[in-house]
Amino acid sequence: MTELNSAKEQIIAASKENNESQQLLDRRLTARDLMEKLQLPRMQRFNFRNWPLIPDHPLTWLKSDPALIETPASDDEVIKVTQFGQTLLHVNLPQTLKDQGIILTDIFTAAREYPELFNKFFMTAIKPEENLLTAYHLAYLNSGLFLYIPKNVEIEKPIEAEIIQDSTSNEPLISHILVIADRGSRIKFIQHLTTVGDHENTANMMIELMAQENSEIDFSSLDEFGPHTHTYFKRRADIGRDAHVEWAVGLMNNGNTVGDMDSELLGDGGYANSKMIAVTTRDQEVGVNNRVTNHGRHTTGLINQRGVILEKSELIFNGIGQIIHGAHGAKADQQNRVLIMSDQARGDANPILLIDENDVEAGHAASVGPVDPHQMYYLMSRGIPRAQAERMVIRGFLGAVLSAIPSKDVRNKLITILERKLADGQQYE
Repeated sequence: MTELNSAKEQIIAASKENNESQQLLDRRLTARDLMEKLQLPRMQRFNFRNWPLIPDHPLTWLKSDPALIETPASDDEVIKVTQFGQTLLHVNLPQTLKDQGIILTDIFTAAREYPELFNKFFMTAIKPEENLLTAYHLAYLNSGLFLYIPKNVEIEKPIEAEIIQDSTSNEPLISHILVIADRGSRIKFIQHLTTVGDHENTANMMIELMAQENSEIDFSSLDEFGPHTHTYFKRRADIGRDAHVEWAVGLMNNGNTVGDMDSELLGDGGYANSKMIAVTTRDQEVGVNNRVTNHGRHTTGLINQRGVILEKSELIFNGIGQIIHGAHGAKADQQNRVLIMSDQARGDANPILLIDENDVEAGHAASVGPVDPHQMYYLMSRGIPRAQAERMVIRGFLGAVLSAIPSKDVRNKLITILERKLADGQQYE
């Protein structure tokens, strides 16, 4: 009890230093209490319980040095926010969009300046009582972004978020992104995660997408954290009536990673399409739960995951489609496919369907196996070196997901990261 009281006193001091509201502080303290009772999340066929996902590190505030990162050329036409560790470096939001009521800022500024919106939505899709890591997230939150799109506002250009983990010292990154798309709004959001520095650190990354009635959110993420980062991510969309959410994720982290993606189809007529590509190399361990839950009638939930495993790494895909009783006319379909490029690698693709309604459509497909030797023979017989032939086969294998990513810029960035990761993995072999 003395240790818990000491931890809570430290959180109180840090919260006051950050000029936080009493309501946010109270929620932090409640979450810290929950940490004493909750367990780590469970993942089928994947063990991460010995990972350092809850470091013995107090809630502290650290200003990162912007000189450590390359400053991109300014472009007034690009809607972009850059956050280095806990430091918000810049926000480029054109005045015309501000005049329409769009809010783009860091999570703590939002809590202070827009408390009604913040308190209504923050950690309501992802709840702190879900598991030990969600409680830890709220208790020790130290970074994040906030985006609000008002009713019927449509933004054609994507909003880009550059999230850079500062691993030049021992400091966990505990980041929360909250995106609220009000009724009838339309947005595209691109997140890019990278690391500067080589210290061993934890990243606890959570995203809440609140897609209100008849809104659309296209969310893309290019995950590229460094090899010394242990990552836990949780991404959830609450999808209202006739709302539409597209996920497109390139999971290219270089360190051990475990996480959940959830699409909650709460209103009738909602649509969710969850697309993911993952590549693992060296001795990485990566496990993902990708879940779509149909609550509303005539909702559609799709999952398409493709993974490539090189050298001694491990990749587990769990695809979970659930149709709740009363979700008449719902559709749930998923594909989980894994390509194993080494006899020392381990991979699995587990499709799970939980159906509690008769008037529905549901299906799944899964495959785990090595590269097709006939494809390799065909390419190499025409003078193509083995390493290049392997990359061509992999690109073809991932093409079904790559081609489904709506943004050309996101596709090109993902392909660049993919080629670099594949080349690194082949060099290691």
